[in-house]
Amino acid sequence: MTKKTYIIAEAGVNHNGKLDLALKLCDAAKESAVDAIKFQTWKTELIISKNTEMAEYQKKNLQIEESQYDMLKKLELSYNDFKVIKKYCDDIGIQFLSTADEPESLDFLCDLGMPFIKLGSGDINNVPFLRYTASKGLPIILSTGMSNMKDVSFAYDILKEAGVSDISILHCTTNYPCPMNEVNLKAMLTIKEALKCKIGYSDHTLGVEVPVAAVALGAEIIEKHFTLDKKMEGPDHSASLEPEELKDMVLKIRNIEQALGNGVKEPNESEKNISKVVLKVILAKTNIKKGEKLTEKNLIIKRAEQGLSAVYWDLIVGTEAKHDYKIDEPIRI
Repeated sequence: MTKKTYIIAEAGVNHNGKLDLALKLCDAAKESAVDAIKFQTWKTELIISKNTEMAEYQKKNLQIEESQYDMLKKLELSYNDFKVIKKYCDDIGIQFLSTADEPESLDFLCDLGMPFIKLGSGDINNVPFLRYTASKGLPIILSTGMSNMKDVSFAYDILKEAGVSDISILHCTTNYPCPMNEVNLKAMLTIKEALKCKIGYSDHTLGVEVPVAAVALGAEIIEKHFTLDKKMEGPDHSASLEPEELKDMVLKIRNIEQALGNGVKEPNESEKNISKVVLKVILAKTNIKKGEKLTEKNLIIKRAEQGLSAVYWDLIVGTEAKHDYKIDEPIRI
């Protein structure tokens, strides 16, 4: 049975603080056949001080001068908005998810009904929030951008010690867009080897090849930013997939899942039929009389519909023919 990768379409803040746009993103995610759509839920005054500058990628993408606080305040959706979004997701049949950035929003999301909690990279060092998240008793998916293996292990241990048994770790590079030479996809395997946990990849590269490659390497969860239009104003649009690209990514991942197979090296049914006329057999190279010694001079290996497999060559050469053979007739034991 094909192992199915859990694919999360990361809407993030690409709704630009507008409920109607958020609902359109839900429609696009559903049509793309992902497993879930994820947003971000926060109260701006609870997560950032007012004079904090924007990150460099945010400055570059927005091309405006304002604080990170002001930027996030404009992108903030209300709890009531998220209630509407959650109900809409239920109605159209797609899993609603959202990352909480502080305890109040986490409480709200858990009350709203979440199958698991997704923690962003920005909270990998937030010890009290990690412990508070663990207290909810839900499985946790943790992104690990801006961290080294020691940081990841520390956060993982905090969650484990607080009683969480189901923890998935997503390798991530926090840069929008992430250049290929900063992906370091093999780090995902390092995490798996070190923590013996379920792994995945949260992608910020342009295009779809890296998340597809991550699945080929063993990612069980893929998270990818998407938008309705890359040209829209906002910090993450330019590094996101548009709906048709998201569909393409899902299709490629599902194809790779099938291609990975079960790991058992054996011919499949179609190969068994083909092998009958492709794998070589032992034939008479010349006319051979019964009792004549079979040698490399009177035997030949060719493709034929019948005959003794060429794997028995060493066993046949040097023995006496038990039958008369005409040229190209299969050798029999």
